[in-house]
This record gives sequence, C-alpha cells and structure tokens, in this order.
Amino acid sequence: MFALMGSIGINLKCDPDEAIIYRQMFDAVTPAYHMNKEHWNSVALDADAPMDLIHKMIDDSYALIVAKLPKKDRERLLGGLNT
Repeated sequence: MFALMGSIGINLKCDPDEAIIYRQMFDAVTPAYHMNKEHWNSVALDADAPMDLIHKMIDDSYALIVAKLPKKDRERLLGGLNT
C-alpha cells in the first residue's frame, strides 16, 4: 500500500527526512492519522501544497513501496526495468 485516499486528502508514504520538511513547509501536510507518523503524511488536497508537489509525493510513495518488493515483483511492475 502506498496511498490511502479520503474525501479531502491522501495519506502517502514518505522518506522520514522529507516528511519533516514537507510538514514544515506546508499547512496541508501533517503526520498521517492512524499511520506510522515517521513514514506517512496526510496531504489535504484543497490547501497550500502545490499539485505538482503532490504528484511528486505520490510517485515517491509508490517508489518506496516498490523498492521493498522482491525482485521478481519489482520487475513485473516496472516491465523489466532495473530499480
């Protein structure tokens, strides 16, 4: 799981250092409720975080999860590309 979508926001997995930076930069980014707050952020989609940053955070969240998968599963998801 790399994202959980709610009615007003999304929870995304994040590098712990980046998680802190995003929380300091944007009111829209907070520690994720009911998640490991070191690794997960909640992002309000109707607040001050730019949409291009939210797209980057989604991509980064997916990459963090894929990187932890067994090699055969990573290759299947990425079409044989090495990660």
